[in-house]
Amino acid sequence: MEPVLEANTFFMIIEYLAIFSCGLAGGLLAVRKGYDLFAIIITSWLTGLGGGIVRDVLLGIFPPAGVSDTGLVLVALASSFVVAVIHPEVDRLRWTMLVADALALGLFAVNGTSKALLYHTSAMTAVFLGMFTALGGGLIRDMLLNEVPSVIKDRHWYAVPSLVGCVLTVAVYEAASSGWIGQTWEMLADVLIILIVVAMRVLSVLYDIKLPGALQRHETHLPPRVPAFRRSTVARRTRSHSKRH
Repeated sequence: MEPVLEANTFFMIIEYLAIFSCGLAGGLLAVRKGYDLFAIIITSWLTGLGGGIVRDVLLGIFPPAGVSDTGLVLVALASSFVVAVIHPEVDRLRWTMLVADALALGLFAVNGTSKALLYHTSAMTAVFLGMFTALGGGLIRDMLLNEVPSVIKDRHWYAVPSLVGCVLTVAVYEAASSGWIGQTWEMLADVLIILIVVAMRVLSVLYDIKLPGALQRHETHLPPRVPAFRRSTVARRTRSHSKRH
């Protein structure tokens, strides 16, 4: 049994588009840092396929799809050559790249979670692997280029939409496995999940919706400190009491 998204040609095309978009974003960062073509290629490839490679390794799938699937590898490599040529134009397509990145986030979350479930992982493990599929490429890219990872630096909703997508995917998969919904409804539900992830990500940036930080506090509530002379007195009394007994 394959994930519904992998068994459908339309969604395979979307997956290629997602990998291409991630590759563009990764290669663009390498271009901004002034690295050579080889570095751009490696960065694009790892950004587009790195999360899936780690997921497959953790699932015991060898070789991983990121190095064995010719179509996926060629799409990732193509993105590196494209961004090396048209990087000024790509750099100006901020909202287009944002939507494409959000689409990749949703698709990788759904696909990664479904694939983990098919290998009989627990629901919690599937959520973690789905999130790493969605976020791992960007994380590897930022660590490779000595950047603060976007999942930490970006206070807009980034990891949260992927978490929501993974949890909803588990629910849909369980419903389909139990026979409550058919394959068509499962596919429609997966589409809806992807759209939810895209909407959450784009709207958080559009309306500057951020996760709250630590609670702002300016007072501490601790037991009062015992003065030094009282501590020494208590210690002497304790020692003398111990000697008598």
